[in-house]
Amino acid sequence: MKVTFCGATKTVTGSNFLVEGAGKKFLVDCGLYQGGAKDEIKNEEPFPYDINEIDFMLLTHAHIDHSGRIPKLYKEGYRNPIYATNATCDLCAIMLPDSGHIQETETEWKNRKRIRRGEEELVPIYDAETAAKSLELFKGEPYNQIIELDDDIHVRFNDAGHMLGSSIIEIWIRENGENKKIVFSGDLGNNDIPLLAEPTIIQDADFLVMESTYGNRLHIKNENKAKTFINIVTDTIKNGGTVVIPSFAVGRTQEILYELNKIKDSEDDSPEFERKYRLLMNTPVYVDSPLAISATEVFKENMDLFDEETQELIRRGDNPLEFPGLKFTQTVEESKALNESNESAIIISASGMCEVGRIKHHLKHNIWNPKNTILFVGYQAPGTLGRKIVDGAKTVKIFGEEVAVNARVEYIEGYSGHADQAGLLHFVDSFVKKPNHIFLVHGEEESQKALRDKINENFDLPVSIPDYCESFDLTNTVQATGNIRKKNLNEYKKLEVIDRMETLKEELADMESIVKEDILANTVNDDEISKLNERIKELEKQIVEIVENK
Repeated sequence: MKVTFCGATKTVTGSNFLVEGAGKKFLVDCGLYQGGAKDEIKNEEPFPYDINEIDFMLLTHAHIDHSGRIPKLYKEGYRNPIYATNATCDLCAIMLPDSGHIQETETEWKNRKRIRRGEEELVPIYDAETAAKSLELFKGEPYNQIIELDDDIHVRFNDAGHMLGSSIIEIWIRENGENKKIVFSGDLGNNDIPLLAEPTIIQDADFLVMESTYGNRLHIKNENKAKTFINIVTDTIKNGGTVVIPSFAVGRTQEILYELNKIKDSEDDSPEFERKYRLLMNTPVYVDSPLAISATEVFKENMDLFDEETQELIRRGDNPLEFPGLKFTQTVEESKALNESNESAIIISASGMCEVGRIKHHLKHNIWNPKNTILFVGYQAPGTLGRKIVDGAKTVKIFGEEVAVNARVEYIEGYSGHADQAGLLHFVDSFVKKPNHIFLVHGEEESQKALRDKINENFDLPVSIPDYCESFDLTNTVQATGNIRKKNLNEYKKLEVIDRMETLKEELADMESIVKEDILANTVNDDEISKLNERIKELEKQIVEIVENK
């Protein structure tokens, strides 16, 4: 058996793994890269394997960083089955065409500029029609049932507790008279995520491919999360502002709706809490994302997958995804009207990392106003607009326009759909028979190294952090067998140049803000001006070096 790591290596997006065993080749996940140009350019690259040799695909869940290149596979000729849970199939039916529409829109916007410059037009990675056609390949499967895909290959989908339909996939492969089991964690959820069941305990594995998004961090306690949320929201509303929540349309939005609905059940009976609760309940909550609206309907159709607490609420007639003051905006006109209104409101809009969709319009109209709050409730990948805002950018570019970041910026990490370091370690610990070897994927390198060290310390298990397109033979002694990447070293350098230029652009934008605001306002001294001048000279030198060695 052999596995090649074709995505989500030392980064948090682009999940894609090639497994070879029992005479078959198959994929686990095929997601889009999201973030900086260095990563996103990989979406344009040819797949590092021959599509015609792929017998089938297994999909852990519907999030675009795991499913978003499936239409590209289809576009390039892939026609074999894609196995996923029934709920994942339902969600992909709305998410992949939406992704195709975004690809078309973004490409159209870029082409307007290219045409004016006399440059060749770009072609989208795929369009909405291709995405819709790719859905014909999906085969829905239930949880907790062993499925025979070949005489020597069996799989089982287990609830990962990350989002509706998300799965930990167990794969049994019999090869050369020997049975081996590899487990792909997919994205692992927290033990206290609203609506969803806790991640399934897996009894044993020979090899484990595990996510590591929060491998170096711990989430805040659940009770503090709700208190923090209501304090941020009510403080903003009291001051006449609006709370804008960039939220992933599928999963996170529904969790936020649940949280808003459940705040009323808080055990806090103080007058202060009652005052804040009344203020919150009198504030309209808008879900401004057609995708999120459709996804919410899919959630309602799959309530049998909710955790026991949520199902008990439903049996009592309390739908956790509905409450007074909740409004859904479908049309562009309704969305625009939100930014033309002077009333305080809570606006939940996609995308969660602020890269595409209506959220960019809401940020443009609200982030400059100090009365407003931009509240982040999920992970922000490096290079994304959301990450720049969270990291403290003074200005950001939205639709080609520099916009000042004057609004209050908050980040409640506890809403993450990913297990933190403690949760990941618990997942490893829960194996009765521990894996012979663990591979860490879907995490930044710093996070992965921290988790690797903790696994070594607690369990004394061998851990590898694969490079992009690195292959491993999975025998009793795991061996790296090389790299199948088709690109040459010069192309690597091109990607590095792009990444460095992106970093320099961000630094220059911050400096421009300082010059305009601080120097002109006489708020910095001569020493600070001298230091700033020296830094600008250093940047000039770096830019020259990049241009000369491009």
